Amino acid sequence: MGSSPLLARFSLDLHWPTTDPFLFCAHHHDRYPKGDGALAPAAPLTGRELGQDFAGKDGWRMYHGQRVPGFPQHPHRGFETITIVKRGFCDHADSLGAKARFGAGDVQWVTAGRGIVHSEMFPLLRVDADNPLELFQLWLNLPRAHKMVEPCFTMQWREQVPTRTVTDDAGRRTVVTVVAGTFDDTRALAPPPHSYATKPESDVAVWLLSLEAGARVRVPRALVARERALYLYGGGGAQLAGERIANGTGLRLRADVEVELVAGPEPCEALLLQGAPLGEPVVQYGPFVMSTTGEIEAAFRDYRATRFGGWPFDDDDPVHGLSPRRFARHPDGREEHPPD
Repeated sequence: MGSSPLLARFSLDLHWPTTDPFLFCAHHHDRYPKGDGALAPAAPLTGRELGQDFAGKDGWRMYHGQRVPGFPQHPHRGFETITIVKRGFCDHADSLGAKARFGAGDVQWVTAGRGIVHSEMFPLLRVDADNPLELFQLWLNLPRAHKMVEPCFTMQWREQVPTRTVTDDAGRRTVVTVVAGTFDDTRALAPPPHSYATKPESDVAVWLLSLEAGARVRVPRALVARERALYLYGGGGAQLAGERIANGTGLRLRADVEVELVAGPEPCEALLLQGAPLGEPVVQYGPFVMSTTGEIEAAFRDYRATRFGGWPFDDDDPVHGLSPRRFARHPDGREEHPPD
């Protein structure tokens, strides 16, 4: 691979390039206006291609939503979704009967497995101020042997997600939020039981790094993964391996060496993804990711025949009321709330 840890760089937009075992990374950063009291924008929707609004007019998108922004019910099979909400709220509902409202640092991890239908809507709760939203959604592949496992819905509340604060020699701090994997001796919460991330040899890591201006942090080498992706998505950019990296840049890096990230004169935010590659065939068609074309065709047949268990809600795009209170209702009816 050569002596430099930097293999490639690319500009960041809505969807970011990934490496095996990750399939997809989306950074939703929408500057939504005030809400109308019914969780929709208090703004005209003229000039938008409702149902397919990805243009970013006025700094925000409706996506597939008709009234409330977001993604009404849609199916998945063969992989996992990891949704990290930094600002704003996401209202989840799925064919297992689970539903949740989460945000401001919460993480939702869903194993689609043999098939799940879910919706992800972005309710605009505030009527007296704007409703900015920032979230990441990652797609983590499942090994072929586990693509048909039972689907699973899990929540990780921000109060529980582990963080590690690193202070450099000048006293400048970096906070590392450990969503998956281990940073130094800080280990993430357990992933869903059939996740690829449950295997130590998968070396899956999802870390959010928040550096103070001028802070230095050493990113430890991976144990097994050969490559990793580092995305500088917020702040004033940084320096890595002697090269200046502008904000809004993604990097493909060697994973077998430690690297030092140095923030510029402004704070810096970055996302790191890594994992040992599965090295298996990937055949994707829309919301299904399998290993062969025949398996994709079977996914469509199964969805048409079963709707992956059906949709237990009255609307395709359910939202969960006007209260900002975060909660989760699991498929067994158990209610869960963030710890006090």
